[in-house]
Amino acid sequence: MKRAIALLIILISFSSCQEQQKIGFIDRTKVINEYQVKKDIEEKYKPKNDAYIKRRDSLVKQFDFDYQNAAVRAQSMSPKKQQELAQEFQQRDAILRQQIQFEKNELEKAFTTEIDTAMSKFKKFVKDYGKSNGYTFILGTSDLTSSVMYGSEAVDLTEEVIKALNGDKKEEKKAQE
Repeated sequence: MKRAIALLIILISFSSCQEQQKIGFIDRTKVINEYQVKKDIEEKYKPKNDAYIKRRDSLVKQFDFDYQNAAVRAQSMSPKKQQELAQEFQQRDAILRQQIQFEKNELEKAFTTEIDTAMSKFKKFVKDYGKSNGYTFILGTSDLTSSVMYGSEAVDLTEEVIKALNGDKKEEKKAQE
């Protein structure tokens, strides 16, 4: 019994002598929205998206124009010719929809690939930041999910991480110039 109590006292004293764990948290939404690499990717794809929308709208407008002209012409056609014309426009409509969907998917795929790469770099950066600054844990919170229900401003690393993360981007730009 005495040994058990002595062992318990020793364990308690060892655990109380351990150093305090360093824990911080970041607002992932804010960091990601301020991440310069993400902003650059969005800026890169904005003109591409605008061009896609313009092209799509132009193709749809041309199709609608052709369809309206064909509808006028169809009034003076035989029922068989009207049916052939209708089938032709159904095929053109299907092809147009496929073309538009393909272009949209290609644009989204390219954008998503670059964003995913940036998010991987972001996660690695936070991991390296935590290690190099002696953190045991860096938790994340966002508008959608929250693993931090409360955090003191003293352990909120959001602004520090944004500055450090974008600081790396500024240094990369200077090196490229």
